[in-house]
Amino acid sequence: MMAAGRAAELGASVILIEKNPTLGKKLLLTGGGRCNVTNAEFDTRKFLEKFKDDGKFLFSAFSQFSVKDSLNFFNSRNMFTKIEAENRVFPVSDSSSSVLNALENYLKEGEVTVLLNSPISSINKDGNLITSVTLKDGKEIHAKSFIVATGGKAYPETGSTGDGFLWLKKLGHEVTEASSALVPIIIKDKWIKDLQGVSLPEIKISILQFGKKEECKKGKILFTHFGISGPTILNMSKKVNELLSHGDVTISLDILPRFDFSSLNEKLQKLFKENINKKIKNTLTEIVPAAFVPIILGLSDINPDTMNNSVTREERIKLMKVLKDIPLQVGGLLGPENAIVSSGGINLKEIDGKTMRSSLFANLYLTGDILNIDRPSGGYSLQLCWTTGFVAGSNAVG
Repeated sequence: MMAAGRAAELGASVILIEKNPTLGKKLLLTGGGRCNVTNAEFDTRKFLEKFKDDGKFLFSAFSQFSVKDSLNFFNSRNMFTKIEAENRVFPVSDSSSSVLNALENYLKEGEVTVLLNSPISSINKDGNLITSVTLKDGKEIHAKSFIVATGGKAYPETGSTGDGFLWLKKLGHEVTEASSALVPIIIKDKWIKDLQGVSLPEIKISILQFGKKEECKKGKILFTHFGISGPTILNMSKKVNELLSHGDVTISLDILPRFDFSSLNEKLQKLFKENINKKIKNTLTEIVPAAFVPIILGLSDINPDTMNNSVTREERIKLMKVLKDIPLQVGGLLGPENAIVSSGGINLKEIDGKTMRSSLFANLYLTGDILNIDRPSGGYSLQLCWTTGFVAGSNAVG
């Protein structure tokens, strides 16, 4: 939509071909239906650090259409935004439909022709030029320039079934096999189901394999009926997936990272002294969510009805160890239908980062999730779409 709208804004006659009966099916699902539009890191270099080595490829594109440009684009169309935790930007309306409306109006302004229910069967070429696309109903559409914006394989129920990868592979592009990149993690421990819906805002999460710490982050975790999710978990899921091919993986939770053992010991002793005639199960709610208390005490082998004045030193040490290191046995990742984004895609060496033009075809442009670019959750995926879409739309007109 961004690419089509931009090309039309510059005077091109544009046809947008959509396989679904409506536009923006995936967009409406993002951010839990609220749509995490971008991340409010206005220093482009710092923003692109989140893309690691791929940030260099994107620098030219972001100098043409940055985070600020994206916010100006939406705000100027009465789609006002707000900044939340970790610089995540959402519509003030808390509804992804606001974002979709702004984009659909952009298409209307440019008089873009939208073909709905129009899946494509092939992209056709002649030498180093794309000549047309053939729809599954046999209709052929010719144009001067073509932009592929099909997404990867995340949320396949929205139509992202990897079609673009198949077409581009047939055309000779190198495609890294797509896999789920940001996915919730399945946990084997049965007690995890008792915490469904509980979230902890700022904990320390470590990934371990063969006793070695492989990655460590601080952030939010959400417990579900199958395991764990939340922004930090999603951002660590790719690493977990890589490690699982080598053996078992454990995730350790430090749910009180602001305390070291010494200060936690002092805190617990003070807590037990101040609540001397209370049961431990009713006291721990002062430092951990109530739903977590029976889990913590179970892992510590402490009777929930133990009075605070009866808690032994050994029990207190056990309790501290659990609070600082809750082990979770990883059972795997949810399938691609639950992935927020997919990794893999077209080799960046085959794309001009200044224009998003294919190096194999002079009139073919590639955008968004079709590119082999990994990024974290937090608004980075949609910003990649806004920027590469704008750049492709700008250059396809020439």
